[in-house]
Amino acid sequence: MITALLAAALAQATPVPTPLPSDPVAADWVAVPDDEILVFTLANGHGFTLRLAPAYAPAHVANIRALARARWWDSATSVYRVQDNYVAQWGDATEKKQLVPGVADGIAAEYDMPGPTAIVRLAKRDPYAEWAGYSADGWPLAGSGTRQWLPHCYGMVGVARDLAPSVGSGAELYTVIGHAPRALDRNIAVVGRVVDGIEWLSSLPRGTGDLGFYATPAERSPIVSARLASDLPAATRPHFQYRATRNPRFTAWIAGRENRTPPFFTVPAGGADICNALPPVRRTPG
Repeated sequence: MITALLAAALAQATPVPTPLPSDPVAADWVAVPDDEILVFTLANGHGFTLRLAPAYAPAHVANIRALARARWWDSATSVYRVQDNYVAQWGDATEKKQLVPGVADGIAAEYDMPGPTAIVRLAKRDPYAEWAGYSADGWPLAGSGTRQWLPHCYGMVGVARDLAPSVGSGAELYTVIGHAPRALDRNIAVVGRVVDGIEWLSSLPRGTGDLGFYATPAERSPIVSARLASDLPAATRPHFQYRATRNPRFTAWIAGRENRTPPFFTVPAGGADICNALPPVRRTPG
């Protein structure tokens, strides 16, 4: 009885936070389609989940979906490169595994696309582009002139490739685990973003070989499976939501990222790098 009374008293004494102009409402959270969610499971019991970006790299994402549906990553693949402050990379370390029929490297480069289609932009010019902002479907964008692209920010996923004219098939992927290597923008296809489990990639032991490749097979982290959420039983599918960008609350969120407030911040920056203001994605509550 005393415990219940104490809890009630504490609840009454705890002030209810005043909503901020940047706080999202329930309608601001939009479901990510199941066929844009790709779940990787590692042999160590951990895993990570990607949100694919078919609107920005349609041919590569089609390859990735075909590989997942053919269970290509389910055997003889691994995370085989972890370079400090740069990337974690996975696929076939031997480069000898046969690809799925119809999946090949000889597709068009998808390094940028016609634009701009950004709904809202950051206040200051981007160091690597004329502007940076956000798409209607919750992706970070950078652009110049009549072109735009997905930037190489933390957690973004790119397609590993050899020297040009190779553009990569999508079988070999990497994610950024360090400072954003924006010089890679428009040189490699960006196909998505890690939306869950990035900690299991960024905390792996660093490779001791050149460019962070593991020197021996024993160091690699084997991949057990890769599944599109749309191919999983409905009851086991992970669900995610992105935050809608076409509303004043998101505009206020951007302003808050560009001008941090007291009591900790005493000097507002007046701007933000797109990689320090990545649009929110969350697991669907409940």
